[in-house]
Amino acid sequence: MSRMTLLMVVLSCLSFPAAGASQSIAQWQPDSHQLELEPFTRYWVDERGDADLEKALELTPQQWQEASSNSISHGYVNEPYWFRLRIHNSSEEPSSPYLQIGYPILNHIELYQVADGQVVNEWHLGNKLPFHERPFDHRHFVVPLTLDPGKTISLYLRVETDSSMQLPLTLWTPEAFQAYEQKDMLLQGVYYGIALAMVLYHCFVFFAVRERTFLYYVGYIAAAPLFVATLGGLSYQYVWPQAAWWNDQLMMMFLNGLVLFGTLFTLRFLSITNRNHPLIYRGLRTIVVVAALMVAAALFVPFGQIILPSILLAFIACCTMLIVGIVRLYYRDPAARYYTLAWFFMLFGGIMLALNKFALVPNNLFTANAVQVGSALGVILLSIAIADRLNKEKQTAFEAQQMALREEKKARQAQAETLKVQEEANTQLEQRVQERTEALEAANSKLLEFSATDALTGLKNRHHFEERLPACCADAFRHQHPLSLLVLDIDHFKGFNDTYGHLVGDECLKMVAQLMTDVVSRPQDLVARFGGEEFVIILPDTDEAGALSVAERIRKKVETTPFRISHGAVQVTLSIGVASRIPENPDMGETLFEAADQALYRAKGAGRNRVISHSQNGDVESAGLRSHEA
Repeated sequence: MSRMTLLMVVLSCLSFPAAGASQSIAQWQPDSHQLELEPFTRYWVDERGDADLEKALELTPQQWQEASSNSISHGYVNEPYWFRLRIHNSSEEPSSPYLQIGYPILNHIELYQVADGQVVNEWHLGNKLPFHERPFDHRHFVVPLTLDPGKTISLYLRVETDSSMQLPLTLWTPEAFQAYEQKDMLLQGVYYGIALAMVLYHCFVFFAVRERTFLYYVGYIAAAPLFVATLGGLSYQYVWPQAAWWNDQLMMMFLNGLVLFGTLFTLRFLSITNRNHPLIYRGLRTIVVVAALMVAAALFVPFGQIILPSILLAFIACCTMLIVGIVRLYYRDPAARYYTLAWFFMLFGGIMLALNKFALVPNNLFTANAVQVGSALGVILLSIAIADRLNKEKQTAFEAQQMALREEKKARQAQAETLKVQEEANTQLEQRVQERTEALEAANSKLLEFSATDALTGLKNRHHFEERLPACCADAFRHQHPLSLLVLDIDHFKGFNDTYGHLVGDECLKMVAQLMTDVVSRPQDLVARFGGEEFVIILPDTDEAGALSVAERIRKKVETTPFRISHGAVQVTLSIGVASRIPENPDMGETLFEAADQALYRAKGAGRNRVISHSQNGDVESAGLRSHEA
């Protein structure tokens, strides 16, 4: 029994080297679509920096070292590294897979394909070379390989870089690589789409309110995706493919610009001053100065010398701003809630990126994209925080306006009492009373003008319309000219408000009002807001055919003009009722309005988004109703 046990132990020991040898060769199977090559890769450090392929081929198996994990990441090093891997094609057919090196900021890569001791192919890659010299137009380094059936090839790579020594290696079939690329570019598009939308939105906000906080925030959310695009190779592929030197330097400018604008935004947004937080204020001001100097230095200092200080500064800045958010949260600052959560995500992404580059965590899909996920979540949360602050400021302004109106009312009452006292005073005050009265008349005329205008859309309001319609009827009766009236209503506007909110609904009303005024341009015509989502248009000296033409142009213009919202566009439609008369008496304004209003309700009942005219006798044509549908 003991002999049998001893024999099994010996066989087991003999089997271990064979298993290790088999595992050191990557097996490309007939049904393989993707194969991670890092577990099969060995490395050797060229400490003198002068070794060539011949020297690498002469190395003994003991000189090639295994990676400490399944990912190749050695942090920031000064020496070139040689890597070796072997791939065996287990298929009975030749194969032409793609080798992807998924880290785009490696300076120089020499790749040799060796078979039977002979160099079959060699490639020279790296981000220090012009982009058009790559075998594939791709942000990563992609090389086509040729695998003969049943054969084993060896790949030798010499890598030299100022950045982190990382070498994610993946073997793909062309079809699987294209499928992966489509999904990856979709995710990239979502990220950069969010960033672009946020930049444009906050640019508009800045131009509207002229608040420097939004300018700093625009700088921050613009620098973040630019840094990520440069780090991921997209900017080198699409923006400056010939500027290899600028590619590295701009990466450092964007990283330090991210710190600069993020710190300035923090100072303004959280109201950090030398009075309320002197120590924090001085610390953040120091970070601002250092970041500005680093942005300028990135134009002159080589990439290899500035990258480590930049990463250290970014790490310190992220930690500091997270602490600042927690401190302001302790002081019950409402703006600090979303801010602190946002910086937690961004700090997490930044720390994962730093740890990944220093080879403290493995290089995988999560760690490589943590900064994108963290920055996207952070930008969204900070935008929510800004919106929350704007709402509070708007509410404060509204309350201040209400208080001002109450004070104005009191002042007017006091002024009226003063005038009454002045009227009862002696004749020596008559001149002063007269001057005060003239001033009041001027103010009243301005108030009348303001009272005739709708504050939201800039159109005339219902009061002005109700004064103008009888006058138009009297004039049309006197000259026996046709008079037309349009009553317009935005379809399903209540649901629109419930879905997108009243602020977006107000913007929709403004857009519709503008489109109507673009169509109705005669000086004698009147476009007014009647109330809510309802509008009216008076068309003097216009018969029914002309009124229907104008109404149809308005309906089509509104229908074909998309209303832009944050995540797309919404179609807005109108229902329009038309009534035309040659007035039989000067007091037919109310009758004309009722006819147009009835036509409007018929348009709604017939399915909306249409123009319907009420005939002279009130019936539908051939039943008295004329309909122009889209």
